[in-house]
Amino acid sequence: MLTVTVALEERAYDVLIGPGASRELAAALPSGVTKVAVVTQPGIGIDVDPGVEHRVFPIGTGEDAKSIATVEELCRAFAQWGLNRADCVVGVGGGLVSDVAGFAASIYHRGVPVVYVATTLLAMVDAAIGGKTGVNLPEGKNLVGTYWQPSAVLCDTDLLASLPPREWRSGAGEMAKYHFLTGDDLAALPIEERIARCVEIKAAVVADDEREAEGRALLNYGHTLAHALETAGRYDLRHGEAVGIGLVYAAELAHHLGRIDADRVAEHRAVVSSYELPDRLPSDADGDELLTLVGRDKKALGAVTFVLDGPAGLEIVRGIDHRDLVAALEAIT
Repeated sequence: MLTVTVALEERAYDVLIGPGASRELAAALPSGVTKVAVVTQPGIGIDVDPGVEHRVFPIGTGEDAKSIATVEELCRAFAQWGLNRADCVVGVGGGLVSDVAGFAASIYHRGVPVVYVATTLLAMVDAAIGGKTGVNLPEGKNLVGTYWQPSAVLCDTDLLASLPPREWRSGAGEMAKYHFLTGDDLAALPIEERIARCVEIKAAVVADDEREAEGRALLNYGHTLAHALETAGRYDLRHGEAVGIGLVYAAELAHHLGRIDADRVAEHRAVVSSYELPDRLPSDADGDELLTLVGRDKKALGAVTFVLDGPAGLEIVRGIDHRDLVAALEAIT
């Protein structure tokens, strides 16, 4: 079993990675917890035993379930059961579950502890780590949310064996992103070590900038266009697949702006392809719609903002001209 600590002073917590990690749930609960609300989805395929009184609260599947309405339903159900601030929420599932369960935990009674049992690659390397929670609005992804750090995260790698190929690719998009945050050859590592290295990279960034004052936004590399593709709702793309396209788009944009050369763009395409992710827009993509949605991205503080590669590595670049955005889009059409 590998352990990575997210070092946040008094809110530090451990991420356990390895076969059977979910069986450590009872030991991972905060001291004194007597009731646990288990938030999960149908078909997750894992029963957890927190070792105390618990009740399962299922939520829906798909992006429609990642909503304020779902959070309200959860909080009302918690109240009807009698959950209080001395108790705990446990999210069992992928990224959608950690986002929704964490958001509900953060606002119920103004905050109750939450522990995540990550069941997908996406949750293990990204969604369950770092304390971001959130739900979608019709106008965009993750526009309503909080920062609420978990008490622990359990990444049970036994569960990856039954992960459908597209769910694997959804997490692979985040893994591809980490290649460009550090330059590490992650593909050379066994899967458990690769997950642990991704967690280490994210943990270091989060510890330095927990609430995204500046540096943490680098973790959104490739996500600006990806979120636009997801928000449009018309394209058959999982999150990681959209991130793969977004990574190549960000590279093409950086190249168009003279920040990187063609070889670096080719490197982006090679990494994305190695994870069997798409590197071009869907054939029916509406460029005008996507660029409108890009302008609503939560990083945009009064101007179109991207995380872009450059001579000094990844940087936040603001105020990008619309013509440059269009030119880069044409390069991935």
